[in-house]
Amino acid sequence: MIKFFKAIFNKISFAKVSDDELVRKYKETSNTKYFDILYQRHNSKVYGKCLSMLNDETMSKDALQDIFLKVLLNISKFNFKSKFTTWVYSITYNHCIDVIRKEGKMKFEKEELASFSSELEDNDIYDEEELLRIKVHNLEIVLDSIPVKDKALLLMKYQGGLSIKEMCMILNKSESAVKMGIKRAKEKSLRKYRELFN
Repeated sequence: MIKFFKAIFNKISFAKVSDDELVRKYKETSNTKYFDILYQRHNSKVYGKCLSMLNDETMSKDALQDIFLKVLLNISKFNFKSKFTTWVYSITYNHCIDVIRKEGKMKFEKEELASFSSELEDNDIYDEEELLRIKVHNLEIVLDSIPVKDKALLLMKYQGGLSIKEMCMILNKSESAVKMGIKRAKEKSLRKYRELFN
């Protein structure tokens, strides 16, 4: 009973402590309770992102454990320049891409950015509105039928709510490359949607 109340008290006392503060305390003390709180806060979101990219529960559970092992091993390198969640998402994204590559499920296309203008085309707004009108069930089918790198971009932007700047940090790409990637992913999604449901 005493352990139960201690656990409840610890949860309450750390509820208002920021991720950055928990990281600092862990780096200073190496006390695993700080890392445990970070894990409890973020494991379900990381698992959800793994599941959305890998489409397999067992693989996603394995990936979750591998990702938090990477976070633990590399937390000393976290420099507070980005949000902790952005840093963890970067590790999640890269790990899932590695898993997919190893499984032979993905072939990367070379991006041709030479002719890209940073200005979005007029029909881009229309494409985005059309994408948002697609029913959730149909959208899942569409996302599962496009290349995983395109799916990941759309999930980062529309499900994860990441800014272009955050996506640039995660993907280690320029702003123009990220914008072009999102544009192409939207175009592929809409083409696939029309092909499947129109």
